[in-house]
Amino acid sequence: MATNLAIDDKLLQKAKRVGGFRTKKETVTVALEELIARREQRKILRVLGTFDFRSDWDYKKDRREPRG
Repeated sequence: MATNLAIDDKLLQKAKRVGGFRTKKETVTVALEELIARREQRKILRVLGTFDFRSDWDYKKDRREPRG
């Protein structure tokens, strides 16, 4: 689908350079994919909520103890 967009040239060139992309199309496509992925991850985090942190947990001790 061909679409004409007025995109800030400086912003697009910087994204292209930072991302190491060869074309504007590739730059915009990857940018949109990353935006979608980040927003979907945020939704997942909101659904899952938070967890309770155990202040008495000694993670170093837990790593040293054999499992099984």
